[in-house]
Amino acid sequence: MRKSLIVVAVLLFSMPLLAGTKTTVQQLDDLLADLHKQSKSDDAVAAKLKDVELTEQLTSSKMNSFSQYQPGPSTVEQIHILAVESALMPPPAGDLPTAAPPDMATQKAIVGRAVEYVSKQVTHLPRFTAEKVTARFQNGLDYVPVGSLTGSSMGNADLGFGPSHQYLRLLGQHTSTIVSESGIELPPAKPKRGDPGGQNGQISQGGPGPVLSVILLDAAKGSITWGRWETVDGKQVAVFAFAVNRKQSHYQVNYCCFPQIENVGSHIGASPSASQGTTGPTGDNYGTNTSFAPFKTTAGYHGEFFIDPDTGTIVRLITQADLKPSDYVRQEDIRIDYSPVEIGGKSYVLPVKSMILTQVIPTGDSAVKFSIRRTLFDETYQNYQVAAAQ
Repeated sequence: MRKSLIVVAVLLFSMPLLAGTKTTVQQLDDLLADLHKQSKSDDAVAAKLKDVELTEQLTSSKMNSFSQYQPGPSTVEQIHILAVESALMPPPAGDLPTAAPPDMATQKAIVGRAVEYVSKQVTHLPRFTAEKVTARFQNGLDYVPVGSLTGSSMGNADLGFGPSHQYLRLLGQHTSTIVSESGIELPPAKPKRGDPGGQNGQISQGGPGPVLSVILLDAAKGSITWGRWETVDGKQVAVFAFAVNRKQSHYQVNYCCFPQIENVGSHIGASPSASQGTTGPTGDNYGTNTSFAPFKTTAGYHGEFFIDPDTGTIVRLITQADLKPSDYVRQEDIRIDYSPVEIGGKSYVLPVKSMILTQVIPTGDSAVKFSIRRTLFDETYQNYQVAAAQ
């Protein structure tokens, strides 16, 4: 019976994810208009959107225009998911500036201004505190198997196998206080014992995220090439692509925590069969021990700088880690948006929004290791204050 249950569990957790229908932003608009015209219910519209895979970035202005279709709460959630999923893509071609690319000398001058901006301004930013509001969307397993057909969801310590959800859905939202110094968000305090996933549950990011000064230094050793012009907050900015190989990289990937299953043998006195007059193997004496450990690696990566050509100010940063399919963390794509924030009568350019797209194998090295979990973190920074002197 136990063997058959394990087979069923493996099949459940290894269910392939359905491929979405590739859709442009205009096609999405047309779809929403058509469903609204048909007076489809909120649930029906949301179900349609679950099978959409955007090929272009859904910008906030375009997303806000969908209010004309009077979307219900389930539809709004799916539109939000599509916006985060597409956040690293270029917007539709029609939304891009038509200006010609700058010549090579101008490109070098723009990058030079960015280097000067980071070295003279970002690295000298004072210590700040802020509130970070994190919305978490996820599919895949709710719980992580830890042996003997039990499991843990980390955040709430529920036991048992949870369902393998096909589609992304909102798991929750929380607010935390963060501290940044010299433009670097400091790592959060270590989570309480027994909850290695922290507030985000299993799995949560363990590092401070991308550091502008480090990425610029890495990129200078690799390759920086012209990408395109793009409009951000009403201003034309220069987009440069970069790539850094693993040997030159200082990019740290650090996620907590993944189960590691150790076979410690049966308890003394337990026999393979209860027919011999002793207790057979159970969840208490089957002979496995589970511990949790972070996944850490230095990865090559690539991405884009969005630079104000006049001042060198970096208004957006995109990084995509080059990870292996065999890694427990298979994807870490990050977009950070920077904008002027007035604090105490002074203006500072600080992170105001970030989006993190991840794929992990939450079951680690356990027997059930075929599940891939996708998690999207949509983070907003607010209420910046100069931190008290220490």
